[in-house]
Amino acid sequence: MDDHPVHPPPPESSGLPLLHNLTCSEIESWMVAHGTPPYRARQLWQWLYVHRCRDLARMTNLPATLRNQIADAFVTDPAHITETQGVEGDTRKLLLRLRDGEQVESVLIPAENRRTICVSCQAGCRFRCAFCASGQAGFRRNLEPGEILAQVLSACDLWQQPPTHVVFMGIGEPFDNYDAVLQAVRTLNDQDGFRIGARRITISTCGMVPGIERLAGEGIQVELSVSLHAPNNALRNRLMPVNQRYPMEVLMPACDAYTRQTGRIITFEYTLIHNLNDGPECARELARLLQGRPARVNLIPLSPVAEFPHAPPAPEQAERFAAILTEARINSTLRLSRGCALDAACGQLRYRPL
Repeated sequence: MDDHPVHPPPPESSGLPLLHNLTCSEIESWMVAHGTPPYRARQLWQWLYVHRCRDLARMTNLPATLRNQIADAFVTDPAHITETQGVEGDTRKLLLRLRDGEQVESVLIPAENRRTICVSCQAGCRFRCAFCASGQAGFRRNLEPGEILAQVLSACDLWQQPPTHVVFMGIGEPFDNYDAVLQAVRTLNDQDGFRIGARRITISTCGMVPGIERLAGEGIQVELSVSLHAPNNALRNRLMPVNQRYPMEVLMPACDAYTRQTGRIITFEYTLIHNLNDGPECARELARLLQGRPARVNLIPLSPVAEFPHAPPAPEQAERFAAILTEARINSTLRLSRGCALDAACGQLRYRPL
């Protein structure tokens, strides 16, 4: 482990809004209200998301008086890295401190020709999935759009270039913080900013049906991933309390409607847990559930979490589960989560309370 402060800590509890919370049109409106030509908004936007600069003094094509006005009105550095784990060139986990002292974790996952960051969208989580560390300490608050973007900016600092892919699979439920997540997604996708293609951005949900329905109408071609983890209500109720609000007979039709409306295939995440949901009958039941649906399945052996006294299946058991899906012509992939040694794999990111 190595401490890796990238910037000095942002001022805590300053009472000022985050500059990165604003859309480009909102920055333009602010400029006009303060007697500044609207084209200055696009210049500032490019400093923030093309040059990825948080130092107003470096924004030399902006008048000094304008830079002073911005400094008086906004916080320009939403978060800072207080700790990194892992080594350069491999999976790394970041701990970021927000301006009120809350802390969230992000994961950088490099691979050949791609750089993926897994971002958090909440400090804690309300949904308390049994096998996930993120909600074990409860829920504190939603992250602001600028705090989500700060995680991506931190990845840019370490990689010296933007990520190619962003996945909303860290701490928190994205659809429980819908507006902030979608604003961050649109900023990441902006062609005058990060320029990350929508199909390289994945939003993962535990099964929040209203969010699935709302995303279908957004007109943005992001990837949607739904955490399933069980083929029936009885087992899913044990693993995921959200299923009591949105059981299978509600969730699956919502997924079908999403696919019809968007033309996008949903990926269903399925964590394999030894002697709980990894048996042949579960595989066959999952195949029946997805039969005829244009879907993909990601099979992920459980990553250990201290509060969940279960283990991943043996490799041959996981392969047998995958083979049953393949025989049923269900598109599935058996993959290993990276970063397990850092507690940075699927389900292992943890909210650290104040």
